[in-house]
Amino acid sequence: MITISLCMIVKNEERILARCLDSVKDLVDEIVIVDTGSVDATRRIAQTYTDRVYDFTWIDDFSAARNFAFSKATCEYIYSADADEVLSEENRARFQVLKETLLPEIEIVQMKYGNQLHNGTVYNFDEEYRPKLFKRLRNFIWEEPIHEMVRLEPVVYDSDIVITHMPEQNHAGRDIANFRKQIAAGRQLSRRLYGMYARELFLGGADRDFLEAENYFQMQVASPDRSGDEITEGCCVAAKAARLRGDAVSFFKYTLKVIAGDGCSEICCELGHFYETSGDLEEAVIWYYNAVYETQPVLALRTSGAEPLEGLVRCYDRLGLSEQAASYREELNSRSEE
Repeated sequence: MITISLCMIVKNEERILARCLDSVKDLVDEIVIVDTGSVDATRRIAQTYTDRVYDFTWIDDFSAARNFAFSKATCEYIYSADADEVLSEENRARFQVLKETLLPEIEIVQMKYGNQLHNGTVYNFDEEYRPKLFKRLRNFIWEEPIHEMVRLEPVVYDSDIVITHMPEQNHAGRDIANFRKQIAAGRQLSRRLYGMYARELFLGGADRDFLEAENYFQMQVASPDRSGDEITEGCCVAAKAARLRGDAVSFFKYTLKVIAGDGCSEICCELGHFYETSGDLEEAVIWYYNAVYETQPVLALRTSGAEPLEGLVRCYDRLGLSEQAASYREELNSRSEE
C-alpha cells in the first residue's frame, strides 16, 4: 500500500478547514499545511491535526506556495487539497481502495471535481477531472528498442473518486485583482491563464473589472502571438467593455470580428443587450435567440442559457407578446431546476 502526504495551502479558513481535514485525515499518512498569512484561528486549528504547519510569506503566486508545501512532503505520493473540498463517505471508501491497489507505475491520479457551478466558480461544468494525487519522486524510463528515448509524459490514471467542492464565497474579485497584478508586473499570461482571466470576468466580474481589463484584451486581440480562440475570447471582453462605455464603434469592431467567424453565445448576448438598451426590441430578440439556440459559449455557460432567456422574457413582455414571454419564462424556470 502506498503512503500519502496531504499538502494544503491555507489562509483564513477557520470556518471550513476542520470539515476538509476530518474527511481525509485517516486516509493519509502525513499532513502538511502551509499558512500564507491567516489572521484568524486557521493556524491553531491546523495544529490540532498535525505538527507540520509552516508559514509562507504571500507573494501573489499560488504555484510558489504549493511548491513550498510539496517540498515538505516525505511520503511516496502527494495529495493536494484545498480547504473548501470534502470527501463523502462513498468517496472516502473509493480513496482507501485506490490507496491499497494503486499500481506503482502510476504517477498522477486524476479525481473528479464536483459541485463546480456552486458560488460563481470559473468553470462551466459541474464535474470534471483534475490531477490531485502525484508521485513525489519520479523514475525516468527509457523506451523503444532502437533510437531509444526517455518517456517524458507522466502515466495518468483517471479514478472514480469525486471531490465535493464547497466554496463559502465567490473568489472572482480576488482572482481578478491577481490577474491585474500579474499584467501590471509585465508578465505575459499563458494560454490557460488568459482564458481563465476572461472567464473570471464573465462569471464574476463587475462592470469596473471589464473596463479595467479592456485595454489589455484590446492589445491581445491585436497581437500576432494569440490564437484564433484567444482572439475570440479577447473580443468578448473588449465588446462588453465597449458596450458598458457606450462606445458603439468599438463595440461593433469587436463583435463583428467574432460574428465573421463561427460566432459565440457571449457575443450574441452582448448584441442582444445592445439592441435592448437601444430600444430595438425586435432586433434584441433575434440576438438573444441566437445566443440560446444557434451558438455555443466559449467562456460562460450562462450566456447560452439564463442570461439570454431572461432577455427574451423582458423583450417579449415589453412588446406586449405575453404568450412568447410565458414560453421563454417556462424554459428559463425548467433550466434553473436542472
